[in-house]
Amino acid sequence: MTDELALTIDHVTLSVEDIAKAKAFYEAALAPAGLELVAELPPDVTGGAHFVAMGKGRKGNLWLAATGQQMPATHICFRVATRAAVRQFHEAAMAAGGKDNGAPGIREMYHPEYYAAFVIDPEGHNIECVTFDLAP
Repeated sequence: MTDELALTIDHVTLSVEDIAKAKAFYEAALAPAGLELVAELPPDVTGGAHFVAMGKGRKGNLWLAATGQQMPATHICFRVATRAAVRQFHEAAMAAGGKDNGAPGIREMYHPEYYAAFVIDPEGHNIECVTFDLAP
C-alpha cells in the first residue's frame, strides 16, 4: 500500500438525534467493513451524552453521540478490502434504512480504481465505502 492510502485519522464523532436508530443502522451498514459495536457509554459514565462506538477489537473509530441532529450533516468514507464489501455495505445500509446516494461503481473523477458506494444515513450523513481493489 502506498503512503497516499495510509489512514491518518484515528476516530470521528457524529452527533445524532436518535442514538438507538443510529446504533442499529451502523451495526448493520458497517458489518461488511468489518466494524462492529465496541463500546456503549451511558450519560452517567460520560457525564453528559450517551455514546456508541463502532470499530474493530476494542478500538472505536466511529463514535455516535446523542447530542442532537448535526447540522450541517457530514461525509465519512470507510475503506474496505474488496468491491464485494462495497456492494455488501450498500445493500446492508439500504436495508437498515439508508437512502441511496450513489450505487456501487467506479468514480474515475476521484481515481481510476476508486470503486465506491454512497448512502445517506437516517440522520442525513453521507456515508461511503471505497476500495481500490481491481478485482470485480
